[in-house]
Amino acid sequence: MRHSLATTALLGLLSGCSLIPVYKRPALPVSPEWPASAGPAGSGTAAADIGWRNFFCDPALQGLIALSLANNRDLRVATLNVQAAQAQYRVDRANLFPMVDATAGRNVYHTPADVMGTATPLNYRDYSLGVGAVSWELDLFGKIRSQAKAAHETYLSDADTALSTQIMLVAEVSSEYYTWLADRESLQISQDTMAVQAHSLQLTQMSATHGIDTAMDVAQAQTTLDTAQAMVALYTRQVAEDMDELVLLAGAPIPHGLLAQMSAVPGLDASPALPDLPAGLPSDLLERRPDIRSAEHVLLAANANIGAARAAFFPSITITANGGTASSGLNHLFGPASGSWLFDPSITVPIFAAGQNIANLDMARVERNIEIAAYEKTIQSAFHDVADALNARGTYVAQVQAQQNLVDADSRYYQLADMRFRAGVDNYLNVLVAENALFSARLTLVSLKLAAQQNSLTLYKALGGGWQETSAPAPALP
Repeated sequence: MRHSLATTALLGLLSGCSLIPVYKRPALPVSPEWPASAGPAGSGTAAADIGWRNFFCDPALQGLIALSLANNRDLRVATLNVQAAQAQYRVDRANLFPMVDATAGRNVYHTPADVMGTATPLNYRDYSLGVGAVSWELDLFGKIRSQAKAAHETYLSDADTALSTQIMLVAEVSSEYYTWLADRESLQISQDTMAVQAHSLQLTQMSATHGIDTAMDVAQAQTTLDTAQAMVALYTRQVAEDMDELVLLAGAPIPHGLLAQMSAVPGLDASPALPDLPAGLPSDLLERRPDIRSAEHVLLAANANIGAARAAFFPSITITANGGTASSGLNHLFGPASGSWLFDPSITVPIFAAGQNIANLDMARVERNIEIAAYEKTIQSAFHDVADALNARGTYVAQVQAQQNLVDADSRYYQLADMRFRAGVDNYLNVLVAENALFSARLTLVSLKLAAQQNSLTLYKALGGGWQETSAPAPALP
């Protein structure tokens, strides 16, 4: 009895053995602070803790994002990948336990008389009933646990990848919505300018018939009108393409009510402004960005595979066993002395594999080093995204203000040029030049406002925001 207990204790001790290398997170491969040009990091709620409904306050945009999260096929595939990875983890983890089956059987034997040397043939029947554990491998050196650990990390990686997909989807829908608003605004500017220039062409033609303007003035007026008409056609096409892209991202036709709500927003200025975001520290990205967490889980899976490759050098013990009752007659199946059992352990010791196990271990180590480089590259890319957005944040504010000043100046210049033309002081060429300058400045202002808006949502995405619906704490992964 003491020998049996000692053996059981030893097996239990060995079953807790793990050959997975101790994991140490790689050092941060970027500066611990943002570049000085990015400005102060600021304080407040982190972007990853701000739900997209709290960040995007435009009701029409909120409706678009909700529609996309419910129907977008890329996000649906990412979610299904998580479910598949979770199922695979359960498969690998189940190998830690014996597979127990219930068995029942009836065997009938018939042997001819001439084979047995008897006058009559021999008929034999037996019945059995029991349970059995089939080919259960004792995980003495952690091979199966290492494989289950790798599968679990893969599942967590896929879960974070799904969150990254959701963040990108929210950002893409928002960006396309703002682009649609900007193109609609540019289309309206082009249409207004075309109407003004069409009227100006009529006036110039009338003046030319009375000898006040020349054929050159008419040609110049026609040129500006043609330019405006070309811009109208351009932005008409872009608005239609923007809407097609929104439908694709939404994964379903946009309901008429939501379309009416979107159409009621005249332009970028009518959409609620996006809030300022604190940048925090670069080290915060390790926990805030799902793509970085996903890359680390892939690294942890590769680290666990080293443990499985190491365990292949050690013996493996497999047990097949069953127990139950057996009898030659069904009525005696549960009678006395009908018990039966089988215990069939086997041990496999690797002796010669032509270097296969060594090669597998080397490959596992190389794959881990590859994932370390990929993890560090992901961090560097995240740092680059945030630093660029921070650098651009202040400059866009100044650039938009400067462009607004230019639009105001061009508007005054156009009014003065028009007044001087109507007073007969200048010819119509100055009016056309002023019209073109104002038209170009207004379109550029819309483009800059769009760029500033998209930079804000880029920073929101780069800091890991956009995967929660509200600012409530996110549920922990299982």
